[in-house]
Amino acid sequence: MEQVAEPYIRRRAMRHLEKGRVVIFGAGTGNPYFTTDTAGSLRAIEIKADVILKGTRVDGIYTSDPEKDPSATRYERISFEECISKNLRVMDMTAFTLCMENKLPIIVFDMNKPGNLQQVVEGMNVGTLVS
Repeated sequence: MEQVAEPYIRRRAMRHLEKGRVVIFGAGTGNPYFTTDTAGSLRAIEIKADVILKGTRVDGIYTSDPEKDPSATRYERISFEECISKNLRVMDMTAFTLCMENKLPIIVFDMNKPGNLQQVVEGMNVGTLVS
């Protein structure tokens, strides 16, 4: 990874943010049993991020898998508790619970649609907000 980006050091990441730079976390923690979702949640909580942006193949969270069920409907907003009670698999449960316990919202959006990331960053209503 060092050929592509510097290793994660919290103090250094915070300094980049203070200077107005964009910080993108890639890869996992390097620990077994922890997904990249968990790594992202941990890092976001550490730096006191406003939100986690979860790019996926679909444009948000649905009542069921839209790739398998054409009648699935998309949620524009949904609570953490509702996701759990409806067994909607937004991300792994460890990562999801970390976000819920730390009141860290998640925006789930289609990462393959050109312009979506920019629209999310600009605060436009893209995907599904979990809060």
